[in-house]
Parts: sequence; C-alpha cells; structure tokens
Amino acid sequence: MTNKKIVVLIPCHNEAEGIANVLVKFPWDKIKSNRMQATIIVIDNNSTDGTAEVALSMGAQVIYETKKGKGNAMRAAFKVLPNGTDYVVMLDGDDTYDSREILRMVEPLDSGFCDVVIGSRLGGKMHDGAMRTFNRAGNWLFTHLVRLHYKVNVTDVLTGYYAWTKPAIDELYPHLISDGFAIEMEMITKMARLGHEIYSVPISYTPRSGVTNLRPIHDGRRILKTYLSNLRWTSDQKPSELKAH
Repeated sequence: MTNKKIVVLIPCHNEAEGIANVLVKFPWDKIKSNRMQATIIVIDNNSTDGTAEVALSMGAQVIYETKKGKGNAMRAAFKVLPNGTDYVVMLDGDDTYDSREILRMVEPLDSGFCDVVIGSRLGGKMHDGAMRTFNRAGNWLFTHLVRLHYKVNVTDVLTGYYAWTKPAIDELYPHLISDGFAIEMEMITKMARLGHEIYSVPISYTPRSGVTNLRPIHDGRRILKTYLSNLRWTSDQKPSELKAH
C-alpha cells in the first residue's frame, strides 16, 4: 500500500466521551508505516455535549449537519469528500468499533479484492455486553434475508464499520435518501443492486461509551421498510421518485 489517502468519516450525536476514545486509539503510526495518509472528519449532528470541541482539540476536522439522523450526517459527509481521496472509511463515534482496525478494513480494497468492505461483528470478536440479545437476533435475521434475496456474501448487514473505494462512493452517493439508522441497510442493498463486490472482515465490538441513540423497535421497522422497498429498486430511479425511509 503506497501513497494512498484514507478519509475516515465519524458521525456523532452527543459522543464526547466516545469520540475521544476513538481518536486517541487511531493508528497514525501504522498508517504512516504503510506509506498512507489519513484525514478524519467528524460529522457533528446537533450535539450539545461538546463533541465537536473534543474532536477539534484532538486534530480531527469537523463538519456540521443540522438535519437529525445518521443518514443525513453521512450523506453530508459523502458530499464533501476531499480531492484525491482513495478510500473512505465509516465508523461510529461511540467507541464500539476499534479505530485501530482500520487497515484491516482497507487492505482488501488496496489489494483489488473488492470495492466495499464491511466489518462483521457477528463474525468477529463480540465482547460481553456489546450487543443485546434482541438486537443480535434482529441483525442475524436481516443478514440472512439480505444474503438470500440480494445475493450478497456478507455476515453483518447492520454494522457501522464500512470501507469503500472512492469510485464506489461516487456511484452510490447519488442514490442515498435515508435520514436515520436505515442508512446501513440502504447502502448494502443498493450496492448489491449496483453490482459492487462486497465482502466482510472480522472486527472487534465492545460496549459503547455513553447512552445509545438507537431505538430497536422504531429503527427496526424503518430498516425492514428499506429492505423491502429496495427489492424493487433499480439505479435508473431518481431520488425524487422515491419516498424517504
């Protein structure tokens, strides 16, 4: 891996504690030793706990998205990716995902094995208390359905740890409409319909810092709606023709 630029996107809503841990563990030395460079962009989504200030003090760039929801935050970030970006990584700011594992996510892209990598918690190292039994069962069910009907060889479709080549993002971004936690399901299903090569790598998953923003029943319904609506989705449909999830 030589002279490649990684842009790391971290959506945050009130994650001052978590984002500090994510940034302090970031593997700058390993990235440099692989002759790569990285830029971290934190997307502050109406935080009131000083998340942006913490991120800025630790060397991250910060952009602001006032429309509530992870989907809105990610779409805002995709829109402003710096020139020269080779790879894009997304992970949450709650310290559940390990930023030290970023090179593991990027390597399959850099070797040409695929153009999208998802970090699999279900196939990786799940720490005690990191995921409730109800959430784990729901994730397993959605993963099975996506594998069956979208023919995607992945093991964790609701993960928040992704890596893409820049061309993959350029093709995907114009089709994204989700505003909240359904964004992961929208991305995986639309990338499948676009014909992207998507594979999983095992990752670590630990209990989060702070209070979760996820509402399992409410968000589960929206995720299911996204899964079902995209069964009929084709890339020639315009965002204006679709109802936001």
